[in-house]
Amino acid sequence: MREMNVSELINAVKKLVMDANYYIPDDIRKSLKKAYEEETFKSAKSILQMVLKNHEISREKKMPLCQDTGVAVFFVDIGQDVHFVGGGFEDAINEGVRQGYIEGYLRKSLVNDPVIHRVNTKDNTPAIIYPRIIPGDKVKIIAAPKGGGAENMSEVKMMKAADGIEGVMDFVVERVRKSGGNPCPPVIVGVGIGGDFEMSALLAKKALFRHMGERNSDPEYAEIEKELLKRINALGIGPMGLGGRTTALEVFIDYMPCHIASMPVAVNLNCHATRHKEIIL
Repeated sequence: MREMNVSELINAVKKLVMDANYYIPDDIRKSLKKAYEEETFKSAKSILQMVLKNHEISREKKMPLCQDTGVAVFFVDIGQDVHFVGGGFEDAINEGVRQGYIEGYLRKSLVNDPVIHRVNTKDNTPAIIYPRIIPGDKVKIIAAPKGGGAENMSEVKMMKAADGIEGVMDFVVERVRKSGGNPCPPVIVGVGIGGDFEMSALLAKKALFRHMGERNSDPEYAEIEKELLKRINALGIGPMGLGGRTTALEVFIDYMPCHIASMPVAVNLNCHATRHKEIIL
C-alpha cells in the first residue's frame, strides 16, 4: 500500500490547469503547421498563421491560449494500492483548480445554478471528475479544460443498428456542418460509439486525447476515421468558419459493446487548441 498525501494532488492539479491553458501539445502544433503549409485558401492560411502566432505568445508569456479557459475536466486513473491521506480526493482536486485558476489569472466560467440564478462560483469549481480504479500504486491525472464554444456543438443520438456505419458517418459529418465556425475550427472530432447514452459521450470526449495521426487499432475503424476526416474537410468550413480546406485536423473514434436494441453515437468537438495535460504521480 502506498500512502499519498492529498497535497501532492493539489500541487499537481494547480500546475496542470495552468499549463494546459498556456501550452498547446507539440503534436497539435505540428499538425497545425502542416495544415498551414498545405492550405491553399489565402484567408484560411492567414488565419492558421495567426493561430500559430497566438500559440507562441501564449507559451512565451504564460498567457491563456483562449479567453475561455473552460470547465475543469479531469480523467483520473487511481492505482488500487494508493491510499490518500491528509484530506479528501475530490476536495484536493477542487482545491488545485481553485488555486490554479486564481493564481494563473484564468477566467472563471462556472455558475452555481445552471438555470435560475447563474451566479459565478468565482474560482471555477467544482471540477468535473471521472475517476477510475486500476491496478498498481500510481495516479495518472489528465486535465482537459473544455471551452463552451466547442462543447455546445456536441450531440448524442440514439441510433438504430439498421442505420449502419453510413448512418453514423452521415450523423458525424452533419454535426460538424451544423456547427460551422462556432467551435473555432480547425477542430478535432471525437466520436464515441456504443456503451449506453452517457458512456458514448464519455468515449467521444476521451477520444480527443489521442495523439495526432494515431489511428484506431481496429483497421476498419481506422479507415472510417480517415474517410470522415476527408468528408469533413470537403465541407469547406475552414479555419474559424471563414472557408478553406482545413475544417478538422483529426477524427478519432472510440467504441465499446452495447445493447442489442441500441446504437448510441456521440460527437464531441474540440477547437484547434484541444487543451490537455497529464501527469503520473
